[in-house]
Parts: sequence; C-alpha cells; structure tokens
Amino acid sequence: MSERNDARLDGLRALVVGGGIGGLTLALALALRGARVRVLEQAGAIAEVGAGLQISPNGAVVLRALGLEEALVAAGAVRGRAVQLCDHHGREVTRLDLTRQGGAYYQVHRADLIGVLEAGARAAGVEIELGAEVADVADGSEPVVTLAGGGERRADLVIGADGVHSRLRAVLNGTEAPFFTGHVAWRAVIPNDLGLGPVSRVHMGPGRHVVSYPLRGESLINVVAVEERRGWVAESWSQRDEPANLRAAFADFGAPVQEMLARVETCHLWGLFRHEVARNWHGEGVALLGDAAHPTLPFMAQGAVMAIEDAWVLADALARADHLRAGLAAYRQRRFARVQRVVNTATDNAWKYHMKFPPLRFVAHNVLRLSGKVRPDMMLRQFDWLYGHDVTAG
Repeated sequence: MSERNDARLDGLRALVVGGGIGGLTLALALALRGARVRVLEQAGAIAEVGAGLQISPNGAVVLRALGLEEALVAAGAVRGRAVQLCDHHGREVTRLDLTRQGGAYYQVHRADLIGVLEAGARAAGVEIELGAEVADVADGSEPVVTLAGGGERRADLVIGADGVHSRLRAVLNGTEAPFFTGHVAWRAVIPNDLGLGPVSRVHMGPGRHVVSYPLRGESLINVVAVEERRGWVAESWSQRDEPANLRAAFADFGAPVQEMLARVETCHLWGLFRHEVARNWHGEGVALLGDAAHPTLPFMAQGAVMAIEDAWVLADALARADHLRAGLAAYRQRRFARVQRVVNTATDNAWKYHMKFPPLRFVAHNVLRLSGKVRPDMMLRQFDWLYGHDVTAG
C-alpha cells in the first residue's frame, strides 16, 4: 500500500473473511472508498438465521452514512419508541421514552439487515465468493488465505469478520479459552397477533429475564429469554431446543410472557461465554473486526452495532493513513477503549435483571419507578457515552 494524501483507498486489495453484518458493512465501506474488495463466505448463500437485533443510534448513523437507512426502513425495520421495564408478573417498573433521545433506534430482522448490506455491497462492486471456507491464513506484506476446498487468495489486507469462533483471531492471538458465564439464552420469532407496538419490553425475574420487541413492520416479535444455570450449554446459535423447555423455565412469569411463549413453535438455545477483548487486533496484513476481536454478551444489545462501528472506523483509519500498518494501528487505538467499556458494561448488566432476593428486588424496582417519575431522562442520559457516539463525525 503506497503513501496517499487523500482519503481514498484506490488500489487496495482487501479480502473480508465472513459475510455477516460486520463483514458486509466493512466490504461496503472499503468499496465506497475505492478499494477492490472480495468477501469470502463459507456458506453456500449469504443468509442469516431467523432472529432480530436492535440497532441503536450509534449504529444507525453508520448505516445512514453508507446510504442504507432508507433501504433498511423499506425492508421492515421498526423504529423503536420506548423501552418498558416490567417485573416478571408483568407490572411496569419504568418506561424509557426513546423519542426524547437523539437519533433512530431500529429493531430489525437479521436476515433483512443482511439483505440490505449484501445489496449495497454488490452495488458498490464488492465480489462475494460463496462456499469459501478458510483453512489457513499466513500473515505478511501480502497475506495468503488458503481455502479448505483448495486454492489460495492473496491481498494487501485480510480482515477477519468471522465471528466468535474466528480462525483469524487464533492466527494473531493463539488459542484462548472463554469461560461459561452461567447463563443460557433462548431465541425465537413469533407472529405479532398480540398487537404489540414499537416498544422493547424487558420482563425481569429472579435469575431470569425475557426481552421482546417487534420486527418486520410489527408483524413479528423477537423473543430472547435468558436463564441462570450451572449446566454448560454449547456456544452455538444454531442449536435447537424444545419450546416446552423454554416454557417450563419461565412458568412462573405472568400473562404477558406466557402469551408470547405459548406462540413459540421453534427455538434455539445457546450458552453465553465471556471472551476477553483480543490483545492483538492486527498483524502486518491481517486485522480483526467485530466479534472476532471483542465478543460481547447480549445484555446491552451492542454486538452487531460494535461491528458496524468497527467497519466504519477501520475503513476511515486506512483511508487517512499513509501506510497500511499506520492505518491498522490507528483503528485499534480508536476502538479498543470503547469496545472494552461496552464489553464490561454488558457483563455487569445481567445481575440487574436477575435479582433473586425479594427485598432487594423490591427496593431496586421502586427506585426505578421513582426515577422514572422524577427524572424520566436520567436512565437514558447515563448511556449518552454509548448511544450518542458518532464514529462518522471523525
């Protein structure tokens, strides 16, 4: 990569390993700056398992800057209006008005976001190679990717956007062992014949909580149910479970939760593991992005959003730098402290939803109720550092 004085990446050859949210966002951001980008996706088609996610304002600004916000809304993304915290019986504890907050807060089906990103990337000239499982990566001034099916791919830069089980993370950091947090999570998507509007709902109970919000123009509801348990469960989103097990785990929750769980026909279960933020984010010609660098627990709904932020910052840092290594170093410097704070905050958040000691739960919920009446903006303001952050502003 030669010296440049402009903010373009003309001539940069980039290979993005992983055709998920982070990988496709990065591919588009690089291509719009003039890079020649190819995405290596091991699956036979760009697809995403059926589930929802939340895109807070700090992620929405990136999608807007990439020209994708209108397409996202057209694909059925719901603009959230509030977050409602309830006890496990269904009584409201407090309500956070998202309309008082600057920026858009979207609730979107993962498959719809993937579709919007893929269309944007292809329109920008990104090549997507399907069925390209990576067997090995050799770092260097011209890194080499060896495919499991045979053949090699060379580039100036290889970016690992290959998720929590990243092969490229191991190349830069060696083998690391995450630890089971003692939490498991079910996820399911159900029809919204309950008439629930554009509100994220959190039902908090002893050792458990349920999050729900609408998708696809409010026609569906995404459900994530988290339970504390000692038994280890694999860290895999594709692992199925019986809906009866989900219903049994939350049998003492009130009618609002029971009505949703009664509609679950298929569900998935995965174990929640804590991973450290990667020590090394890049080598000479290899870099990490999103969950490959900093997997986070789902208790702040920031996993996908952090990958989207990463994508913009990496492309921007490379375009501003005179040399590849300088751009990669700037990328890590701009991101490390922020993602570390997000990971730590998400880790610390679980206990707030799971209070088991009734007197403590009673006091905590009453404090939330009082705060919601006296200072309705106080709870949202404490996260200004997160939601108000705009990586596109430079």
